[in-house]
Amino acid sequence: MYPGVMRTYSTTSKTLHHATPSRYLESDLESLQMILSNCVTIHVAIVCAGYNASRDVVTLVKSVLFHRRNPLHFHFITDSIAQQILSSLFQSWMVPAVRVDFYDADELKSEVSWIPNKHYSGIYGLMKLVLTKTLPSNLHRVIVLDTDITFATDIAELWAVFHKFKGKKQVLGLVENQSDWYLGNLWKNHRPWPALGRGFNTGVILLLLDRLRKLKWEQMWRLTAERELMSMLSTSLADQDIFNAVIKQNPFLVHQLQCFWNVQLSDHTRSEKCYKDVSDLKVIHWNSPKKLRVKNKHVEFFRNLYLTFLEYDGNLLRRELFGCPSELQKTLSELDEDDPCYEFRRERFTVHRTHLYFLHYEYELSADNTDVTLVAQLSMDRLQMLEAICKHWEGPISLALYLSDAEAQQFLRYAQGSEVLMSRGNVGYHIVYKEGQFYPVNLLRNVAMRQVKTPYMFLSDIDFLPMYGLYDYLRKSVVQLDMTNTKKALVVPAFETLRYRLSYPKSKAELLSQLDMGTLFTFRYHVWTKGHAPTNFAKWRTATTPYRVQWEADFEPYVMVKRDSPEYDRRFVGFGWNKVAHIMELDAQEYEFVVLPNAYMIHMPHAPSFDITKFRSNKQYRVCLKTLKEEFQQNMSRRFGFAALKYMTVENNS
Repeated sequence: MYPGVMRTYSTTSKTLHHATPSRYLESDLESLQMILSNCVTIHVAIVCAGYNASRDVVTLVKSVLFHRRNPLHFHFITDSIAQQILSSLFQSWMVPAVRVDFYDADELKSEVSWIPNKHYSGIYGLMKLVLTKTLPSNLHRVIVLDTDITFATDIAELWAVFHKFKGKKQVLGLVENQSDWYLGNLWKNHRPWPALGRGFNTGVILLLLDRLRKLKWEQMWRLTAERELMSMLSTSLADQDIFNAVIKQNPFLVHQLQCFWNVQLSDHTRSEKCYKDVSDLKVIHWNSPKKLRVKNKHVEFFRNLYLTFLEYDGNLLRRELFGCPSELQKTLSELDEDDPCYEFRRERFTVHRTHLYFLHYEYELSADNTDVTLVAQLSMDRLQMLEAICKHWEGPISLALYLSDAEAQQFLRYAQGSEVLMSRGNVGYHIVYKEGQFYPVNLLRNVAMRQVKTPYMFLSDIDFLPMYGLYDYLRKSVVQLDMTNTKKALVVPAFETLRYRLSYPKSKAELLSQLDMGTLFTFRYHVWTKGHAPTNFAKWRTATTPYRVQWEADFEPYVMVKRDSPEYDRRFVGFGWNKVAHIMELDAQEYEFVVLPNAYMIHMPHAPSFDITKFRSNKQYRVCLKTLKEEFQQNMSRRFGFAALKYMTVENNS
């Protein structure tokens, strides 16, 4: 048995929709009612590898959670990428009454790597064969699903079908294959693996693990595969070919499921003969490489059902199943709801569902240990900045995007339609799903920072364009300023333009010229001089070597620091004091602020954010920000003692 690498426990959901069991005999209904009333835990196993499959799994899981009334235990067989993504997702999703275990697919590869396989799923398409060995020995039954499945009913109905298995030899629940593949008449010289009639599809399987182990399943499928491979040379449909070859020899193993438990949508299937009305359907399987573009007279209905779950707000699935309050609810209940700043305080405890690496990511650490990642956060209204930033910064980027489920799909379409973004494998896109009243700016920054793989990070904002060549300049500065052995924050001077069309300066001399002409200004010069005044722009104009500056009240420069630098304080949300507090923290931890003489970044104009509008128009917003600021300063004095006295005594007007 291969142990679960990591476990997530949750406790407790009223359902949004109760699936009505249809086509059930009285005995079936009794089985289902018993499962529901006893709150039986339903076990689901899924093989998932890579970035794309991780996205697919989320849609499948949403469709299961939407209809379910039982506790669920997911068993994920994953590579390291999918495990990182899914473990983070489930931990932050905090769905009640859901437990998750992970099993390392790398440990299983040797079990199946000897089988030549032509299917696009690769080696992972063979791993269902070793579930008896992989899953815990005390687990007796499990529903096994492909990632391209959508549920249209309560999964408890499918679990109830285990009660229909006859005798001790029926161990596999499968739906007949709905194409002519195994009949061997699709094209001339088409030679499929042996199968019983039309064969069976393995996108949905009911496995009686304890009985399979007694039947020596491991030995059974291996001997069959070895024998067939002598003439077939490789599998075409991965595990499905081997399951069918075993069943051909041992027909008694199968309990045939009704076809609506796996309606297979590909161009050549007979799925339309499986149901009279689309409302009869229970499980839809997008088992063609063409996925949503298959031919079927009801394809629009199927596609809409799939898209409903794709864009469904996953936060709505955090419904309580048993009425047991979660730890989060207990914490929130201790807050004073009459506090005028309650919504601000609540934000600090909100757990935002997070999907790391929403798109494919590739990065190899450079050998010289000077690499630096640009870190930023954004929402949908700043999406247009991505291509420009990618053109200005060739190094790795870590971005946290604050989006709804529907917006995440819009972003996916936008990114996949952009040659600039698709040509860059070294940009990590991390979706933080919307919840609450405020833009959680510092939480987003922390999410992006935690995914930095390089030794250094440049903490920027999405509406700034770094100068061309800043990436290489910062890497050289790592060596020149001995960043490895010192605590430094390298300041990149910030400028702004009020022009939507700017001829971006290609050198410091060109920038100074634009500054003198009034095309550019030092950042926030007109509205918030204090934020960047300590950078000492007058000195920067003529500086040729890096120079040190002292912290002053309200200083909020953009800096490059080591990856292990302090995170941002989560209490600051929306607009105001979010960067100021972070720079204060760096100063308290004795970071030196060093201004780079040949570095610059330029803020591009845009419409004001929702949060800055709230800050300007809402007096209570400003009062609460002042309260949070004072609490932060008191917290600093407790942590840093006498050294933090200066933060208490300076007058900070935000």
